[in-house]
Amino acid sequence: MSSRRQVLGSALAAGGALAVGTAGTAEATERPAKRVTFVLVHGVFADASGWNAVAARLLDAGHQVIAPANPLRDLAGDSAYVGSVVDTITGPVVLVGHSYGGEVITNAGVGRANVKALVYVAAFAPDQGESALQLAGQFPGSRLPEALVQRPLPGGTDADGYIDTARFHDVFAQDLPRSTTRLMAVTQRPGSLGGLSNTSGVPAWRSVPSWYVVAGEDRVIPPVAQRFMAGRAGSRTVEVRGASHVVMMSRPEVVVRQLGAVCRSLV
Repeated sequence: MSSRRQVLGSALAAGGALAVGTAGTAEATERPAKRVTFVLVHGVFADASGWNAVAARLLDAGHQVIAPANPLRDLAGDSAYVGSVVDTITGPVVLVGHSYGGEVITNAGVGRANVKALVYVAAFAPDQGESALQLAGQFPGSRLPEALVQRPLPGGTDADGYIDTARFHDVFAQDLPRSTTRLMAVTQRPGSLGGLSNTSGVPAWRSVPSWYVVAGEDRVIPPVAQRFMAGRAGSRTVEVRGASHVVMMSRPEVVVRQLGAVCRSLV
């Protein structure tokens, strides 16, 4: 293979092996007999399109992919929704969560026999009784609090949180072009502050093997917090130097490589 086509990761499944390249292409000597389904769960201030670069590579490698719309309303409801998606899938499932999506997969993965692995991508991996807001504030380094804009919901009992559009690039995605982040900023999906403060249940990572991608320059969830959560969960971890919170957009090849490691473990 040409040195210009560096292989970024391997996606192995029963009956065959696939190599995913930088252009998102797949080479295979044999198609897998049973493919993994990757369920990609986005977090707050984003939507499922944030997974596009990763999803394209997985699809090219012959895997099935679902990137559902996370409701972002409350943890119990969001987790139940993602769990209901998993319940429709036949065969092995790998749950992949970014940011608050990590908290969702931590709960949605409990008690579902077809969930074979959890992958946290710059994500919350809470223990029982912890919340996203609690973990975000437990370690220094997040720039999110001063950039957060609250918009009250009807009835005044809760509020949606947005990132100030003027600060969105520098806080959320500093390693992406500003031409990209200006559109992300104005189309961001908010999360309810009540949902972000909901406490997590018994974590799936206690019974399901996990992997973690640490974003080395994350300004939303400090890298030190990510390392703490990954270590506590016993996750097999890779750290991406210089990566922002949206490492799956800026460095999709690294995320795919980690997902390849997951597939190898499932053979």
